[in-house]
Amino acid sequence: MSAANVFSGYQKFVVGVLAFLQFTIVLDFMLLSPLGALVMPALRISPSQFGLVVSVYAFSAGFSGICTAGFADRFDRKKLLMFLYCGFIIGTLLCGLASRYPLLLGARMITGLFAGVVGSVSFAIVTDLFPLQMRGRVMGIVQTSFSASSVLGIPFALFISNRWGWNAPFFMIVAVCLIVGVVIHAGLRPVDAHLKQHPDQSPLHHLLHTLSDRRYLQGFATTGLLSVGGFMLMPFVSAFNVNNVGVSLAQLPLIYLVTGLVSAVAGPLIGRASDAWGKFRVFAFGCALTIAMVLIYTHLGITPLWLLIAIMVIMNIGIFSRMISSSALISAIPAAADRGAYMSISSSLQQVAGGVASAIAGLIVVETSSGALLHFDTLGYILVATTLITLTMMYFINRTIEGARTAAALPIGTRTRADAVVGD
Repeated sequence: MSAANVFSGYQKFVVGVLAFLQFTIVLDFMLLSPLGALVMPALRISPSQFGLVVSVYAFSAGFSGICTAGFADRFDRKKLLMFLYCGFIIGTLLCGLASRYPLLLGARMITGLFAGVVGSVSFAIVTDLFPLQMRGRVMGIVQTSFSASSVLGIPFALFISNRWGWNAPFFMIVAVCLIVGVVIHAGLRPVDAHLKQHPDQSPLHHLLHTLSDRRYLQGFATTGLLSVGGFMLMPFVSAFNVNNVGVSLAQLPLIYLVTGLVSAVAGPLIGRASDAWGKFRVFAFGCALTIAMVLIYTHLGITPLWLLIAIMVIMNIGIFSRMISSSALISAIPAAADRGAYMSISSSLQQVAGGVASAIAGLIVVETSSGALLHFDTLGYILVATTLITLTMMYFINRTIEGARTAAALPIGTRTRADAVVGD
Protein backbone atom coordinates (compact mmCIF):
# COMPACT_ATOMS: atom_id res chain seq x y z
CA MET A 1 0.00 0.00 0.00
CA SER A 2 1.44 3.38 -0.96
CA ALA A 3 2.26 5.97 1.67
CA ALA A 4 -0.47 8.21 0.29
CA ASN A 5 -3.06 5.56 1.21
CA VAL A 6 -1.86 4.99 4.80
CA PHE A 7 -3.78 6.66 7.61
CA SER A 8 -1.88 9.21 9.69
CA GLY A 9 -2.20 9.20 13.48
CA TYR A 10 -4.69 12.08 13.40
CA GLN A 11 -6.72 10.44 10.63
CA LYS A 12 -6.96 7.30 12.75
CA PHE A 13 -8.26 9.44 15.62
CA VAL A 14 -10.85 11.08 13.37
CA VAL A 15 -12.06 7.73 12.05
CA GLY A 16 -12.27 6.32 15.57
CA VAL A 17 -14.11 9.24 17.13
CA LEU A 18 -16.58 9.54 14.23
CA ALA A 19 -17.24 5.80 14.41
CA PHE A 20 -17.90 6.18 18.15
CA LEU A 21 -20.22 9.13 17.47
CA GLN A 22 -22.10 7.17 14.81
CA PHE A 23 -22.40 4.30 17.29
CA THR A 24 -24.41 6.50 19.64
CA ILE A 25 -26.57 7.91 16.83
CA VAL A 26 -27.27 4.50 15.32
CA LEU A 27 -27.90 2.87 18.69
CA ASP A 28 -30.47 5.51 19.58
CA PHE A 29 -32.16 5.04 16.21
CA MET A 30 -32.03 1.24 16.15
CA LEU A 31 -32.98 0.78 19.77
CA LEU A 32 -36.74 1.11 19.34
CA SER A 33 -36.91 -1.78 16.85
CA PRO A 34 -35.70 -4.53 19.22
CA LEU A 35 -37.59 -2.84 22.06
CA GLY A 36 -40.80 -2.99 20.04
CA ALA A 37 -41.89 -6.22 21.72
CA LEU A 38 -41.60 -4.40 25.09
CA VAL A 39 -42.73 -0.88 24.16
CA MET A 40 -45.98 -1.81 22.45
CA PRO A 41 -47.50 -3.67 25.44
CA ALA A 42 -45.95 -1.28 27.98
CA LEU A 43 -47.53 1.81 26.39
CA ARG A 44 -50.51 -0.13 25.02
CA ILE A 45 -49.96 0.96 21.43
CA SER A 46 -50.76 -0.75 18.12
CA PRO A 47 -48.29 -1.64 15.34
CA SER A 48 -49.44 1.41 13.37
CA GLN A 49 -48.77 3.68 16.37
CA PHE A 50 -45.36 2.08 16.87
CA GLY A 51 -44.63 2.60 13.20
CA LEU A 52 -45.45 6.28 13.71
CA VAL A 53 -43.00 6.52 16.64
CA VAL A 54 -40.27 5.22 14.33
CA SER A 55 -41.29 7.35 11.37
CA VAL A 56 -41.70 10.66 13.26
CA TYR A 57 -37.99 10.50 14.07
CA ALA A 58 -37.26 10.17 10.37
CA PHE A 59 -39.67 12.94 9.37
CA SER A 60 -38.20 15.43 11.85
CA ALA A 61 -34.66 14.47 10.79
CA GLY A 62 -35.67 15.07 7.19
CA PHE A 63 -37.18 18.46 8.03
CA SER A 64 -34.09 19.63 9.91
CA GLY A 65 -31.81 18.46 7.08
CA ILE A 66 -33.58 20.70 4.58
CA CYS A 67 -33.68 23.64 7.02
CA THR A 68 -29.95 23.49 7.80
CA ALA A 69 -28.71 22.70 4.28
CA GLY A 70 -28.35 26.35 3.30
CA PHE A 71 -26.17 27.05 6.35
CA ALA A 72 -24.21 23.78 6.45
CA ASP A 73 -21.22 25.06 4.46
CA ARG A 74 -20.92 28.43 6.23
CA PHE A 75 -19.47 27.18 9.54
CA ASP A 76 -16.58 25.19 10.88
CA ARG A 77 -17.91 21.62 10.70
CA LYS A 78 -16.57 20.82 14.18
CA LYS A 79 -18.57 23.63 15.80
CA LEU A 80 -21.70 22.65 13.90
CA LEU A 81 -21.21 19.03 14.91
CA MET A 82 -20.89 19.90 18.61
CA PHE A 83 -24.03 22.09 18.58
CA LEU A 84 -26.14 19.41 16.93
CA TYR A 85 -24.76 16.63 19.14
CA CYS A 86 -25.78 18.54 22.26
CA GLY A 87 -29.33 18.78 20.92
CA PHE A 88 -29.30 15.05 20.19
CA ILE A 89 -28.29 14.30 23.78
CA ILE A 90 -31.16 16.39 25.14
CA GLY A 91 -33.67 14.63 22.88
CA THR A 92 -32.40 11.19 23.94
CA LEU A 93 -32.74 12.17 27.59
CA LEU A 94 -36.36 13.15 26.97
CA CYS A 95 -36.98 9.71 25.43
CA GLY A 96 -35.80 8.11 28.64
CA LEU A 97 -38.08 10.34 30.70
CA ALA A 98 -41.17 9.66 28.53
CA SER A 99 -43.89 7.75 30.38
CA ARG A 100 -46.75 7.95 27.88
CA TYR A 101 -47.14 7.53 24.13
CA PRO A 102 -47.54 11.27 23.28
CA LEU A 103 -44.42 12.12 25.31
CA LEU A 104 -42.38 9.44 23.56
CA LEU A 105 -43.65 10.64 20.20
CA GLY A 106 -42.59 14.22 20.98
CA ALA A 107 -39.21 13.12 22.35
CA ARG A 108 -38.46 11.12 19.22
CA MET A 109 -39.35 14.15 17.14
CA ILE A 110 -36.85 16.32 19.03
CA THR A 111 -34.14 13.67 18.83
CA GLY A 112 -34.64 13.29 15.08
CA LEU A 113 -34.33 17.05 14.52
CA PHE A 114 -30.69 16.87 15.62
CA ALA A 115 -29.65 13.27 14.90
CA GLY A 116 -30.19 13.35 11.15
CA VAL A 117 -28.00 16.39 10.66
CA VAL A 118 -25.30 15.08 13.02
CA GLY A 119 -24.81 12.11 10.71
CA SER A 120 -24.64 14.28 7.59
CA VAL A 121 -22.04 16.61 9.15
CA SER A 122 -19.87 13.68 10.22
CA PHE A 123 -19.94 12.26 6.67
CA ALA A 124 -19.09 15.69 5.28
CA ILE A 125 -16.05 15.69 7.58
CA VAL A 126 -15.03 12.27 6.22
CA THR A 127 -15.35 13.55 2.65
CA ASP A 128 -13.32 16.67 3.50
CA LEU A 129 -10.46 14.84 5.19
CA PHE A 130 -10.10 11.64 3.12
CA PRO A 131 -9.60 11.19 -0.66
CA LEU A 132 -11.96 8.94 -2.61
CA GLN A 133 -9.47 6.06 -2.82
CA MET A 134 -9.49 5.82 1.01
CA ARG A 135 -13.19 6.39 1.66
CA GLY A 136 -14.22 2.77 1.28
CA ARG A 137 -12.06 1.82 4.26
CA VAL A 138 -13.20 4.87 6.23
CA MET A 139 -16.87 4.17 5.55
CA GLY A 140 -16.32 0.51 6.36
CA ILE A 141 -15.00 1.45 9.80
CA VAL A 142 -17.49 4.25 10.50
CA GLN A 143 -20.43 2.15 9.31
CA THR A 144 -19.45 -0.62 11.72
CA SER A 145 -21.33 1.54 14.20
CA PHE A 146 -24.35 -0.45 13.04
CA SER A 147 -22.58 -3.66 13.98
CA ALA A 148 -21.19 -2.26 17.21
CA SER A 149 -24.66 -1.19 18.27
CA SER A 150 -25.80 -4.77 17.65
CA VAL A 151 -22.81 -6.37 19.38
CA LEU A 152 -22.40 -4.06 22.36
CA GLY A 153 -25.34 -1.71 22.57
CA ILE A 154 -28.52 -3.60 21.73
CA PRO A 155 -27.87 -6.81 23.74
CA PHE A 156 -26.93 -4.73 26.80
CA ALA A 157 -29.87 -2.40 26.19
CA LEU A 158 -32.24 -5.37 26.00
CA PHE A 159 -30.75 -6.77 29.18
CA ILE A 160 -31.19 -3.59 31.20
CA SER A 161 -34.63 -2.93 29.67
CA ASN A 162 -35.77 -6.38 30.82
CA ARG A 163 -34.40 -5.57 34.27
CA TRP A 164 -35.26 -1.88 34.75
CA GLY A 165 -37.79 -1.02 32.05
CA TRP A 166 -37.75 -0.12 28.35
CA ASN A 167 -36.65 3.51 28.97
CA ALA A 168 -33.44 2.58 30.86
CA PRO A 169 -31.32 2.15 27.68
CA PHE A 170 -31.88 5.78 26.72
CA PHE A 171 -30.20 6.93 29.93
CA MET A 172 -27.29 4.63 29.04
CA ILE A 173 -26.97 6.32 25.65
CA VAL A 174 -26.93 9.78 27.25
CA ALA A 175 -24.03 8.75 29.51
CA VAL A 176 -22.01 7.42 26.56
CA CYS A 177 -22.79 10.53 24.48
CA LEU A 178 -21.38 12.82 27.16
CA ILE A 179 -18.05 10.98 26.99
CA VAL A 180 -18.00 11.13 23.18
CA GLY A 181 -18.80 14.85 23.21
CA VAL A 182 -15.90 15.62 25.53
CA VAL A 183 -13.45 13.61 23.34
CA ILE A 184 -14.60 15.37 20.16
CA HIS A 185 -14.36 18.80 21.75
CA ALA A 186 -10.85 18.12 23.06
CA GLY A 187 -9.30 16.25 20.12
CA LEU A 188 -10.95 17.16 16.83
CA ARG A 189 -9.29 20.02 14.97
CA PRO A 190 -11.34 22.69 13.19
CA VAL A 191 -12.72 21.45 9.85
CA ASP A 192 -12.99 24.69 7.89
CA ALA A 193 -11.05 24.21 4.62
CA HIS A 194 -14.33 24.42 2.71
CA LEU A 195 -14.72 28.02 3.88
CA LYS A 196 -11.79 28.94 1.63
CA GLN A 197 -13.88 27.84 -1.37
CA HIS A 198 -15.91 31.08 -0.99
CA PRO A 199 -19.20 29.51 0.12
CA ASP A 200 -22.49 31.00 -1.04
CA GLN A 201 -23.43 33.76 1.39
CA SER A 202 -27.16 33.35 0.74
CA PRO A 203 -28.53 30.25 2.52
CA LEU A 204 -31.60 30.13 0.30
CA HIS A 205 -29.58 30.48 -2.90
CA HIS A 206 -27.13 27.82 -1.71
CA LEU A 207 -30.01 25.46 -0.94
CA LEU A 208 -31.68 26.04 -4.32
CA HIS A 209 -28.36 25.66 -6.14
CA THR A 210 -27.73 22.31 -4.47
CA LEU A 211 -31.27 21.13 -5.12
CA SER A 212 -31.16 22.08 -8.80
CA ASP A 213 -27.83 20.51 -9.79
CA ARG A 214 -28.61 17.56 -12.06
CA ARG A 215 -25.72 15.47 -10.76
CA TYR A 216 -26.83 16.02 -7.18
CA LEU A 217 -30.45 15.14 -7.94
CA GLN A 218 -29.32 11.76 -9.23
CA GLY A 219 -27.52 11.08 -5.97
CA PHE A 220 -30.44 12.31 -3.85
CA ALA A 221 -32.92 10.01 -5.58
CA THR A 222 -30.66 6.97 -5.20
CA THR A 223 -29.92 7.59 -1.53
CA GLY A 224 -33.59 8.10 -0.70
CA LEU A 225 -34.69 4.95 -2.47
CA LEU A 226 -31.96 2.90 -0.77
CA SER A 227 -33.68 3.64 2.55
CA VAL A 228 -37.19 2.55 1.64
CA GLY A 229 -36.90 -1.23 1.90
CA GLY A 230 -34.72 -1.27 5.01
CA PHE A 231 -36.97 1.12 6.90
CA MET A 232 -39.96 -1.06 6.12
CA LEU A 233 -38.42 -4.20 7.61
CA MET A 234 -36.46 -2.72 10.51
CA PRO A 235 -39.26 -1.64 12.90
CA PHE A 236 -40.86 -5.08 12.92
CA VAL A 237 -37.88 -7.46 12.88
CA SER A 238 -37.94 -8.20 16.62
CA ALA A 239 -41.72 -8.64 16.70
CA PHE A 240 -41.51 -10.93 13.63
CA ASN A 241 -38.74 -13.00 15.22
CA VAL A 242 -40.68 -13.40 18.46
CA ASN A 243 -44.22 -13.86 17.20
CA ASN A 244 -43.70 -15.56 13.82
CA VAL A 245 -40.35 -17.32 13.98
CA GLY A 246 -40.72 -18.50 17.58
CA VAL A 247 -37.77 -16.76 19.24
CA SER A 248 -38.13 -15.92 22.92
CA LEU A 249 -37.45 -12.45 24.32
CA ALA A 250 -34.49 -13.92 26.19
CA GLN A 251 -32.95 -15.13 22.90
CA LEU A 252 -33.17 -11.76 21.12
CA PRO A 253 -29.88 -10.43 22.58
CA LEU A 254 -28.04 -13.52 21.29
CA ILE A 255 -29.32 -12.93 17.75
CA TYR A 256 -28.14 -9.30 17.76
CA LEU A 257 -24.84 -10.30 19.37
CA VAL A 258 -23.90 -12.91 16.78
CA THR A 259 -25.08 -10.97 13.73
CA GLY A 260 -23.39 -7.84 15.05
CA LEU A 261 -20.07 -9.60 15.68
CA VAL A 262 -19.98 -10.96 12.13
CA SER A 263 -20.95 -7.58 10.68
CA ALA A 264 -18.28 -5.82 12.78
CA VAL A 265 -15.63 -8.05 11.23
CA ALA A 266 -17.15 -7.85 7.74
CA GLY A 267 -17.55 -4.04 7.67
CA PRO A 268 -13.87 -3.04 7.39
CA LEU A 269 -13.26 -5.94 4.96
CA ILE A 270 -16.11 -4.73 2.76
CA GLY A 271 -14.61 -1.23 2.87
CA ARG A 272 -11.23 -2.53 1.76
CA ALA A 273 -12.87 -4.54 -1.01
CA SER A 274 -14.68 -1.40 -2.19
CA ASP A 275 -11.37 0.46 -2.54
CA ALA A 276 -9.53 -2.49 -4.11
CA TRP A 277 -12.12 -4.03 -6.45
CA GLY A 278 -14.46 -1.17 -7.18
CA LYS A 279 -17.30 0.33 -5.21
CA PHE A 280 -19.99 -0.48 -7.75
CA ARG A 281 -18.93 -4.13 -8.00
CA VAL A 282 -19.24 -4.52 -4.23
CA PHE A 283 -22.59 -2.73 -4.34
CA ALA A 284 -23.89 -5.13 -7.01
CA PHE A 285 -22.72 -8.11 -4.95
CA GLY A 286 -24.54 -6.71 -1.92
CA CYS A 287 -27.74 -6.23 -3.91
CA ALA A 288 -27.75 -9.83 -5.14
CA LEU A 289 -27.09 -11.23 -1.65
CA THR A 290 -29.70 -8.97 -0.06
CA ILE A 291 -32.43 -9.97 -2.51
CA ALA A 292 -31.82 -13.69 -1.99
CA MET A 293 -31.74 -13.55 1.80
CA VAL A 294 -34.67 -11.14 2.22
CA LEU A 295 -36.90 -13.43 0.18
CA ILE A 296 -35.93 -16.32 2.46
CA TYR A 297 -36.18 -14.38 5.73
CA THR A 298 -39.57 -12.75 5.17
CA HIS A 299 -41.17 -16.15 4.43
CA LEU A 300 -39.93 -17.89 7.59
CA GLY A 301 -42.22 -19.77 9.93
CA ILE A 302 -41.14 -21.46 13.16
CA THR A 303 -37.38 -21.82 12.67
CA PRO A 304 -34.49 -23.21 14.74
CA LEU A 305 -32.45 -20.46 16.37
CA TRP A 306 -29.18 -21.45 14.66
CA LEU A 307 -30.79 -21.31 11.21
CA LEU A 308 -32.40 -17.93 11.88
CA ILE A 309 -29.05 -16.52 13.00
CA ALA A 310 -27.31 -17.88 9.89
CA ILE A 311 -29.93 -16.31 7.61
CA MET A 312 -29.73 -12.93 9.38
CA VAL A 313 -25.92 -12.95 9.32
CA ILE A 314 -25.78 -13.48 5.55
CA MET A 315 -28.56 -10.93 4.99
CA ASN A 316 -26.65 -8.36 7.06
CA ILE A 317 -23.50 -8.90 4.99
CA GLY A 318 -25.50 -8.12 1.87
CA ILE A 319 -27.02 -5.01 3.44
CA PHE A 320 -23.63 -3.78 4.68
CA SER A 321 -22.07 -4.33 1.26
CA ARG A 322 -24.70 -2.04 -0.24
CA MET A 323 -24.47 0.53 2.54
CA ILE A 324 -20.68 0.92 2.70
CA SER A 325 -19.98 0.88 -1.03
CA SER A 326 -22.85 3.25 -1.88
CA SER A 327 -21.82 5.74 0.83
CA ALA A 328 -18.24 5.80 -0.46
CA LEU A 329 -19.24 6.10 -4.11
CA ILE A 330 -21.93 8.76 -3.65
CA SER A 331 -19.54 10.87 -1.54
CA ALA A 332 -17.68 11.65 -4.78
CA ILE A 333 -20.67 13.50 -6.24
CA PRO A 334 -20.66 16.91 -4.45
CA ALA A 335 -18.02 19.63 -4.91
CA ALA A 336 -16.11 20.70 -1.78
CA ALA A 337 -18.05 23.94 -1.32
CA ASP A 338 -21.38 22.07 -1.47
CA ARG A 339 -20.63 19.02 0.67
CA GLY A 340 -22.37 20.18 3.83
CA ALA A 341 -25.53 21.16 1.96
CA TYR A 342 -25.46 18.02 -0.16
CA MET A 343 -25.02 15.71 2.84
CA SER A 344 -27.78 17.52 4.77
CA ILE A 345 -30.25 17.27 1.91
CA SER A 346 -29.26 13.69 1.20
CA SER A 347 -29.76 12.76 4.84
CA SER A 348 -33.07 14.61 4.84
CA LEU A 349 -34.41 12.78 1.81
CA GLN A 350 -33.13 9.50 3.22
CA GLN A 351 -34.94 10.07 6.50
CA VAL A 352 -38.17 11.24 4.86
CA ALA A 353 -38.16 8.26 2.51
CA GLY A 354 -37.54 5.99 5.47
CA GLY A 355 -40.27 7.67 7.48
CA VAL A 356 -42.79 7.20 4.69
CA ALA A 357 -41.69 3.58 4.35
CA SER A 358 -42.09 2.92 8.10
CA ALA A 359 -45.54 4.51 8.15
CA ILE A 360 -46.66 2.50 5.12
CA ALA A 361 -45.20 -0.68 6.61
CA GLY A 362 -47.26 -0.07 9.75
CA LEU A 363 -50.37 -0.03 7.57
CA ILE A 364 -49.37 -3.13 5.58
CA VAL A 365 -48.44 -5.32 8.54
CA VAL A 366 -51.36 -6.64 10.57
CA GLU A 367 -51.09 -8.15 14.04
CA THR A 368 -53.31 -11.16 14.75
CA SER A 369 -54.86 -11.93 18.13
CA SER A 370 -51.93 -14.28 18.86
CA GLY A 371 -49.39 -11.53 18.12
CA ALA A 372 -48.21 -12.96 14.79
CA LEU A 373 -47.59 -10.49 11.95
CA LEU A 374 -49.35 -10.90 8.62
CA HIS A 375 -48.13 -9.56 5.23
CA PHE A 376 -44.50 -9.30 6.38
CA ASP A 377 -43.53 -11.00 3.12
CA THR A 378 -45.06 -8.06 1.22
CA LEU A 379 -42.43 -5.80 2.79
CA GLY A 380 -39.77 -8.17 1.46
CA TYR A 381 -41.09 -7.90 -2.09
CA ILE A 382 -40.98 -4.11 -1.86
CA LEU A 383 -37.36 -4.23 -0.68
CA VAL A 384 -36.45 -6.48 -3.62
CA ALA A 385 -38.04 -4.05 -6.08
CA THR A 386 -36.27 -1.00 -4.65
CA THR A 387 -32.96 -2.88 -4.60
CA LEU A 388 -33.20 -3.64 -8.31
CA ILE A 389 -34.05 -0.02 -9.11
CA THR A 390 -31.16 1.38 -7.05
CA LEU A 391 -28.75 -1.07 -8.69
CA THR A 392 -29.62 0.47 -12.06
CA MET A 393 -29.32 4.02 -10.69
CA MET A 394 -25.94 3.31 -9.10
CA TYR A 395 -24.65 1.96 -12.40
CA PHE A 396 -25.19 5.35 -14.04
CA ILE A 397 -23.76 7.23 -11.03
CA ASN A 398 -20.62 5.10 -11.15
CA ARG A 399 -20.26 5.67 -14.88
CA THR A 400 -20.55 9.44 -14.40
CA ILE A 401 -17.98 9.52 -11.61
CA GLU A 402 -15.51 7.32 -13.46
CA GLY A 403 -15.89 9.49 -16.55
CA ALA A 404 -15.26 12.66 -14.56
CA ARG A 405 -12.19 11.17 -12.85
CA THR A 406 -10.78 10.06 -16.19
CA ALA A 407 -11.37 13.52 -17.66
CA ALA A 408 -9.72 15.15 -14.64
CA ALA A 409 -6.48 13.40 -15.59
CA LEU A 410 -6.51 15.02 -19.04
CA PRO A 411 -4.76 18.33 -19.83
CA ILE A 412 -6.93 21.23 -18.66
CA GLY A 413 -7.43 22.57 -22.17
CA THR A 414 -9.06 19.33 -23.30
CA ARG A 415 -11.66 19.14 -20.52
CA THR A 416 -15.26 20.22 -20.73
CA ARG A 417 -16.73 22.40 -18.00
CA ALA A 418 -18.69 19.44 -16.60
CA ASP A 419 -15.67 17.13 -16.65
CA ALA A 420 -13.56 19.57 -14.66
CA VAL A 421 -15.66 19.09 -11.53
CA VAL A 422 -15.27 15.98 -9.43
CA GLY A 423 -16.26 15.82 -5.78
CA ASP A 424 -13.10 14.12 -4.64
